[in-house]
Amino acid sequence: MGFAGLRGAFCGAIALAAALAPSLANALSGEEQAALEHITAKLASVQTMDGEFVQYNPNGDQVQGKFYIARPGRVRFQYAPPVTLSVIADGKSVLVFDKKLQTYDIWPLSQTPLRLLLEDNLNLVASNKVTRVGVAPDLIEVEMHDDTRFSSGTLNLIFDAKSFDLRQWTVTDQQGLQTMVALYNVETGKKLAADLFKIDYQAATNAARENH
Repeated sequence: MGFAGLRGAFCGAIALAAALAPSLANALSGEEQAALEHITAKLASVQTMDGEFVQYNPNGDQVQGKFYIARPGRVRFQYAPPVTLSVIADGKSVLVFDKKLQTYDIWPLSQTPLRLLLEDNLNLVASNKVTRVGVAPDLIEVEMHDDTRFSSGTLNLIFDAKSFDLRQWTVTDQQGLQTMVALYNVETGKKLAADLFKIDYQAATNAARENH
């Protein structure tokens, strides 16, 4: 998988974004404001989450795997074969590890879209990151603008209108290419092993030395 594919996989798996757009708090209807309040409360109540995901890439490829989230700061997306990628955040950094190629790419967590999903005190109502809210009978859509060092584009989060659970998200990059990720078999509140979120910095350092 080349850099474009790696970037697409990374963005698709973890694109829950940050933004510089003005706050919509004063422009929201009562229904939209209430929806954001419910979603914020639901996300705040979830400290751990795990399940499976299906990712639809801009080129039509479909990949899948398992994900694990422990807020604040930790996440793992483990892609199923034949994809050999793992995406891991340990609270400080984000690692994209390709087991087949033995490559380690590390970014500061603060410079990736992951930071929003993993924030400990996430408040969508007060946030200046939300650019649009749509409320339908069966779903709620929250649009955010991503403007990070890693990527830039639009993020659309889809929540269940009754349970306020996160169901899927779609990332649209600056070129208009879309990557969609759907979550299923999701469980919350389980104790997750600390090793799931461990980054082997020594192995990454050794790999960097061998490549130079």
